[in-house]
Amino acid sequence: MQKINNYLAILTIVAVSALVSYFSLTWKFGASSTQASKTAVETPTTPIEDPQYEFGMRVDTFKMMKQTILPNEFVSEILTRFNVDNQIIHELAQKSSDVYDFRKFKAGNDYTILASNQADTVARYMVYEKNPIEYVVYNLENPEDIQERKRPTSKKTRSITGTIQSSLWETLSGLNADPDLAVKLAMVYQWTVDFTRIQAGDTFDIAFDEIYVDGEYYRSDSIKAAFLNHGGKDLYAFYYDQGEGKQGGYYDENGTSLKRAFLKAPVKYSRISSRYTRRRFHPVQKRYKAHLGTDFAAARGTPIVATADGTVSKRGYTRGNGNYVKIRHNSTYSTQYLHMSKFKSGVNVGTRVQQGDVIGYVGSTGLATGPHVCYRFWKNNKQVDPLQLDFPAGDPIEEQFMAEFEVHKANCIALLEEAVPLEELDNSSLIQVTSSIP
Repeated sequence: MQKINNYLAILTIVAVSALVSYFSLTWKFGASSTQASKTAVETPTTPIEDPQYEFGMRVDTFKMMKQTILPNEFVSEILTRFNVDNQIIHELAQKSSDVYDFRKFKAGNDYTILASNQADTVARYMVYEKNPIEYVVYNLENPEDIQERKRPTSKKTRSITGTIQSSLWETLSGLNADPDLAVKLAMVYQWTVDFTRIQAGDTFDIAFDEIYVDGEYYRSDSIKAAFLNHGGKDLYAFYYDQGEGKQGGYYDENGTSLKRAFLKAPVKYSRISSRYTRRRFHPVQKRYKAHLGTDFAAARGTPIVATADGTVSKRGYTRGNGNYVKIRHNSTYSTQYLHMSKFKSGVNVGTRVQQGDVIGYVGSTGLATGPHVCYRFWKNNKQVDPLQLDFPAGDPIEEQFMAEFEVHKANCIALLEEAVPLEELDNSSLIQVTSSIP
């Protein structure tokens, strides 16, 4: 009996020990499992970055190095610096002439090198930026793969109004507007307004497009409509395209073309330094004599254009005229352009030129004290003052398009009426997105 009791006691001890061990192990593994689960939840995951694209390709897999072409720096020097093989450089130089020649690269323009992420930094692509919109991609592993591309752009319309203080250029630039608008406006009225006589107090309204690249302002574009009060006279200009093979142009409120047979000046937006007169003190010869021309002062090298269609009748040099070109327009009119620094290539006696074609460049050859073009005008073989002549207008809008033009004109006037004063110029004067250019 005593043996049985001892046996039972032993079984009881074993059973209790087993239960203690079981609960101990269960708690231990349960705690470990919970901790492991907690650890798994709290371990942060590495985020997957969005791929980055530029120049029409994925670029986050490359090293990107943006630099600027230095004066007298050759493309071969740049590519050698980035470990491009000489044979590849030679092939690229040959192939580039078919798309965009290396020799067209300009100092001051930006370029980007896309290189491998390895330690040797071997360039895989070179991107040359012609301007903020256009760029060229050179595949440095395949010299035949050269592509010209463009960034997406958009156009927005802006309308401004102002009063001229001294000159149109100074008024615009002094109030943070694009001064190139002065040149564009002068081109709109180049047949009808002598901009050398624009005066303080004249007012203007301009509706024009602006170009944006990737949402950033790039430059002003074409003028859609304009209003100019010059010397108390109201002058409207509306751009309109009649289609059917006709070239678009500017018309007044009655549909009359602003274009005339002759431009008012042979150089863009210059100033008159000496007018046509029968008596002027010559600055070189130091005596009074007739000055049967109009002097337009401009920077040396400024393009000189033919003021009307015609044929070059003379081209040469004399001690007084310097380098000069004379154009016969018809049996009535001829014009002459003096003191050129050089002639435009291809302009020779017998060359047919169109209104606005470049025929030479401003200089001070001959009897001249500074860079200018002396513009001379003949009517019926007699020299006259062209600024005193009133030439007939070009072809008006055809009757079949007048109804459409009236609607277009009303829309343009609405734009001009929304013009914002230059003093208040900011993005609030952006009227609408007019187009997107791929």
